[in-house]
Amino acid sequence: MTAVTAKPYLHPPLLKRGDTIALAAPAGPIGEDLLRQGLQLLRDCGIKKVKYASDICRRDHYLAGSDQRRIEELHQLWDDDEVKAIIAVRGGYGCARLLPRLDFDLIRTKPKILVGFSDLTILLNTISRQTGLVTFHGPMLSTLVRDGRETLEATLNELTVHAQQRLKIKDLEILRPGEAQGLLIGGNLACLAQLLATPYEPAWEGAILLLEEVNEAAYRIDRLLTQLSLAGRLDTLAGIILGDFLDSDGHSINERDLIWQRLLDLTPETIPVWANFPAGHGRRNLLLPIGRTVHIDSSSAALELR
Repeated sequence: MTAVTAKPYLHPPLLKRGDTIALAAPAGPIGEDLLRQGLQLLRDCGIKKVKYASDICRRDHYLAGSDQRRIEELHQLWDDDEVKAIIAVRGGYGCARLLPRLDFDLIRTKPKILVGFSDLTILLNTISRQTGLVTFHGPMLSTLVRDGRETLEATLNELTVHAQQRLKIKDLEILRPGEAQGLLIGGNLACLAQLLATPYEPAWEGAILLLEEVNEAAYRIDRLLTQLSLAGRLDTLAGIILGDFLDSDGHSINERDLIWQRLLDLTPETIPVWANFPAGHGRRNLLLPIGRTVHIDSSSAALELR
């Protein structure tokens, strides 16, 4: 088994009944109809206290407002002592533009739950690396509307005292067996590649790397994986978990097996590699703690939080 010593982390307080949840738009814009549907879904699941900016549906081309407005919104919600969790409304693009403006001292001194995926990969990993705060790769408001009440209730349960410490994964594909332990990092493949050679890169050595992608051709995924390999980032990992790799229609990408083999060729034979893990842009998107030590065991197809 490849293992590393567990490192201390800062876990945000878990949610309690009646806590306030905030919505934020740090990346792409959300439409008013989708926002209304999301708010109704939250109410249907018993979330009565929801905060969000009055201009949350603002739009600046492909962004949810200017960089200054988006970072201002995020900081205001983070500084609000009533807010216990922040859920992104959608991904798209824009989080990387906020990194130089992030107030890491504020985030560290007022730890709270942050949930998102896709472009939020940028914030999840950067905040975790810079502050030690555990963040959460999981559904956003836009995908919760698509996936419905059951997904939202499961996500909320994981953010309360009911959080599972051991996840037994059905239909998991073991591409390379093994057992490993390390800090969980990652998320969207293109976003992670975007962080290479910046001050905001994740700590790759000894980590369990989660990867997912959507609407990218096989050769583009190959190119991104090759970039990570040439940069030496795949050599020192403890393990790899592959989530959804989907096309624009939500189906598995063409030549998926070719990509799996390419990844195996690019990584040491000592690194366990899992595929078909329920994380990413598909309808199964389990909540996963970025920056927390996890243990993966191929013999039991289980992921444990440590």
